Amino acid sequence: MKMFQLDQLKTFAAVLDEGTLEAAACTLHVTPSAVSQRLKAMEDAAGQILLQRTNPARPTTAGEAVLRYARQLRQLEGDAQRELGGAAGSPSTPIPLVVNADSLATWFMAALASLPPEPGVTFELRREDEQHSTQFLRTGAVIAAVTANPEPVQGCSVEPLGALRYRAVASPGYVRHWLPGGPELVAGSTAPVVDFDRKDDLQGGFFRRMTGTALGAPRHYVPSSAEFAQAIRLGMGWGLLPEAECLPWLGSGELVELAPGHPVDVALYWQRWKIDSPVLNQLTAAVRATAAHELRQPAPGPGSVRSA
Repeated sequence: MKMFQLDQLKTFAAVLDEGTLEAAACTLHVTPSAVSQRLKAMEDAAGQILLQRTNPARPTTAGEAVLRYARQLRQLEGDAQRELGGAAGSPSTPIPLVVNADSLATWFMAALASLPPEPGVTFELRREDEQHSTQFLRTGAVIAAVTANPEPVQGCSVEPLGALRYRAVASPGYVRHWLPGGPELVAGSTAPVVDFDRKDDLQGGFFRRMTGTALGAPRHYVPSSAEFAQAIRLGMGWGLLPEAECLPWLGSGELVELAPGHPVDVALYWQRWKIDSPVLNQLTAAVRATAAHELRQPAPGPGSVRSA
């Protein structure tokens, strides 16, 4: 990437962080014309288009490789600043991560909170379904991800974290109204279900495994972990909740389990860029330690970290 100058790479990343050339210009304290000239110089040097001038701006396939490189350099520059004692008082660039909603609601924040406070270290969390989160690594939007994908993205390493266990639950009133034959799901059931969003197939996959048929029931979409659980507790539908969240409500009788003895374990993995960053190494250690305590672990055996 010697074809690009450091100020050009910083400009390219800023445009994609801020969404527009004008917003990037304000962040960089330069004119929009200067931003445009730097981008044109980069595309001339690369011999291809790197940026889609949409609103917000998006990288092309070639631009994704440039963005990863720009953000890796930015991370290493920030690490060097901190080691040299230059981070205090300087504006911090948040470390971008992508995490699924249930991990954010149950265990991941404890990993971040366990890190020692350090000047200039902040985080920008993006929420995405664990089945789709690696796309953010591929585009360079984040430097690490909690994902259900065990295959490492190019330029990343991956290691298993454990499994987040779920249980299918509903309110007692819901069971009385919609499942009068008993608290269990049956083929062809039209009892309403709560999904997180249209990407969420956790309930649909569970229903197929339990009944051998597709889930055709009406769906509510509630894209927030707290409100998702509230919708189930209020009797709007049945759904799968993390065990750590729903066990107290099962114990108090506020919820009823629909398939006792059939929990769902979703294996999670930590994927991160392969750069020698002290902050990223420290974050990885904290995520690993918290996951070992909070997630269900497989039987003892040889662990591994894979790379691509």
